Amino acid sequence: MKKIALIHDLSGFGRCSLTAAIPVISVLGIQACPIPTAILSAQTGFPNYYCDDFTDRMDYITDEWKEMNVTFDGIYSGYLASPLQIKKVLRFFDTFQGEDTMYLVDPVMGDHGRKIRIFTQELLDGMKELILRADVITPNLTELCLLADEDYAEIIRHQQKQDYLQRLENVCKRLLKRALKKQIIIVTGIIREENGQEYVGNLAVSHEETFYLETPYTGMGFSGTGDLFASVICGSMVNGLSIQEAIKKATDFLQEAIEDASKEKIASNHGVYFEKYLKKLL
Repeated sequence: MKKIALIHDLSGFGRCSLTAAIPVISVLGIQACPIPTAILSAQTGFPNYYCDDFTDRMDYITDEWKEMNVTFDGIYSGYLASPLQIKKVLRFFDTFQGEDTMYLVDPVMGDHGRKIRIFTQELLDGMKELILRADVITPNLTELCLLADEDYAEIIRHQQKQDYLQRLENVCKRLLKRALKKQIIIVTGIIREENGQEYVGNLAVSHEETFYLETPYTGMGFSGTGDLFASVICGSMVNGLSIQEAIKKATDFLQEAIEDASKEKIASNHGVYFEKYLKKLL
């Protein structure tokens, strides 16, 4: 059975990170092998939460797995709470990088033009180093601008113009030039308006091609949808699907769950009820 190492935090509530990635990777027929970066009572979007940082224990798991002589078909890292955790992930990658190991990085640093509370220049520098090694990165627009040293406000100013997607593609292509290997950038959660209707889409850009897929936007966002999306992408590509097929699979899986959560007005920090839609991934 194929295996993917999942380097994420574990949050009891919020349907994100490991509680999102493990069931998705598992239902895709792949063994999910988690390395927790922290354990939280609830994800950080809740007013209060307890957090136990696992930074000093990440290397122990890496060393034990090295002793077991295990190999991985994929590695998927998400939210990382410090530059030191980024260094731990780079060490893990150096230890387990195989010729056919796919590496996906979700560079969590902000959204909607706002940076996360722990953001520092050192964290950004570490993330820029990390994405150099990735086969796939899944930034949102805010994170893309941070990684590419672009002005978010200037980019978003063109949101309703015809050349908006072309501008995003150009930013991606400039960033691709820095990668150490062939890479795919998937810009997630792109909001676009046409004829009074809002859409949300995902733009995939590589050196060879560009692919964009969008669905009607409900006007609401939910915790963990990015983690669910990236998990489907990672698992699907490890299973041999093309990037277009993987994006279509992830979009189909999430669309109904997001629409249901929006209709039921679920609190965004609780995430979508994705569990009943896992069968769509079979």
